Amino acid sequence: MKKTLIFDLDGTVLNTLQDLRNSVNFALNSNGFAEKSLEEIRKSVGNGLKMLIRRVLPPDAEETTVDAVLTAMKAHYCLHCHDETKPYPGIPELLSRLHAEGYRIALVSNKADEMTKELHRVFFAETIDVAIGETKQIRRKPAPDMVFEAIRQLGTDRNDAICIGDSEVDIETAKNAGLPCLSVGWGFRSEEDLCAAGAKAVCRTPEELYEAIKGV
Repeated sequence: MKKTLIFDLDGTVLNTLQDLRNSVNFALNSNGFAEKSLEEIRKSVGNGLKMLIRRVLPPDAEETTVDAVLTAMKAHYCLHCHDETKPYPGIPELLSRLHAEGYRIALVSNKADEMTKELHRVFFAETIDVAIGETKQIRRKPAPDMVFEAIRQLGTDRNDAICIGDSEVDIETAKNAGLPCLSVGWGFRSEEDLCAAGAKAVCRTPEELYEAIKGV
């Protein structure tokens, strides 16, 4: 039984979509662009904030425009990253159960490291041991850097680890790290999208995820 769990953040343990949308729309409005719907934001997340901004701007937007909108979005999001964000139903209970059973647990996110650590502090300080986001030294997913750094900080071993996430990025990250991946179906991608990306199975509830973790 593997006892090291590497969880994705957005769409896996936290529903961050509305706060992301609010901050993106603040930045778009500030720079003269139209707002985006929740569904448009959902389809655009997964590869870091800069890619999110590129996807919501017109395809011909100049790099200076991307940077200006990204700067405004980050400044707003730093102040409002947990206004409406909350754990998915059953996730706090699942994490408490796993923590009590001796699992070592980490969060890895394509958010900036300081944002990732802030959300960890607010929601999961008691049940998740390590939180790692993107830095200049640690490449964002699907590079395996965050996963390897999480395992190092946890003091465990790659052979003992499982990746858990809600997107094709998480599936690819696990593959690049040489680890098994469990996919969840309540996040930002559909079950069809996940299966098309190579998911072996999709857990529909935290209870199903608990049973899947026990079975790896």
